[in-house]
Amino acid sequence: MKRREFIKLGSSAAVAWPFGARAQQRALPVVGFIHSQSADSTTADLVNEFRQGLKETGYVDRENVVIEIRWAEGHYERLPALVADLVKRKVSVIAATGGTESALAAKNAAPDIPVVIATGADPVALGLVASMSRPGGNITGVTPFTRQLGPKQLGLLQALIPKASVIAVLVNRNQLDSADELKAIQEAGRSTGLRILPIGIDSERDLEKALATLTNEHAGGLLVGGGAFFRANRVQLAILAARYAVPAIYSSRETAVAGGLMSYASRLTDMYHLVGVYVGRVLKGEKAADLPILQPTKFELVINLKTARALGLTIPAGILSIADEVIE
Repeated sequence: MKRREFIKLGSSAAVAWPFGARAQQRALPVVGFIHSQSADSTTADLVNEFRQGLKETGYVDRENVVIEIRWAEGHYERLPALVADLVKRKVSVIAATGGTESALAAKNAAPDIPVVIATGADPVALGLVASMSRPGGNITGVTPFTRQLGPKQLGLLQALIPKASVIAVLVNRNQLDSADELKAIQEAGRSTGLRILPIGIDSERDLEKALATLTNEHAGGLLVGGGAFFRANRVQLAILAARYAVPAIYSSRETAVAGGLMSYASRLTDMYHLVGVYVGRVLKGEKAADLPILQPTKFELVINLKTARALGLTIPAGILSIADEVIE
């Protein structure tokens, strides 16, 4: 081979290789993951379970798939722009998590991209899907129907403090499905003769004022609604409930672990695991329209005995016997 020919061949190979490498990188499917709250220890566990679900279907981040994560940091108004950014990134599928707001933002900003949601609301009532068994559009996902948990949570709280005649319900006014959740609790309260005191808040700055209101209204207990906002503020909620000596039940296990009295809910990590599995199935070619909305079948009662003792409460044997976890 002549020297000039060698130089020409070497130069051609040097130019062609980077383009080939970039083409290979572009071939990796991109998954968008969006959450309404911020990255912290709790949401890190959820993301890890999401990754594990993806791994079960054969996808590992940075090996054969790329995961782009976006956090709204509690500012729901940012969600549409975050979804639009993922659309520009040409993602293959979006995991819209952290509540109804993420799901609706994905529906509106990404109508042509498969979306897997994680929300406590009824996706049919919200118009996200046509039916639970056959979603019919570009959206599928997982929901524990949080609003259905409210009456059960109210019953557990009433069994713990049977002399209470007023129970306060704390809801996030920025959460779109909070009205439905509150309505179900109010109906359950009327059937048992309880007066339900609704307390709506807009941000974490309202929490202390909301808890102080319970004393003025002579509320015997507190039911904290579902949603990523209350999970994100779980430590402050537990501290305030202890400060005002209010027996409370929460919609996330993490709040009971953080010092809340008790919680009754599905395990969030299981939900996010299922979201990861569904995202993997969509990447393999299944259509969101054909994947039924999944509903967790296991709900956990967690009781923090240390908090109960601090409040001067004795947990009835009947409640302890059905608890899935007791924190000493």
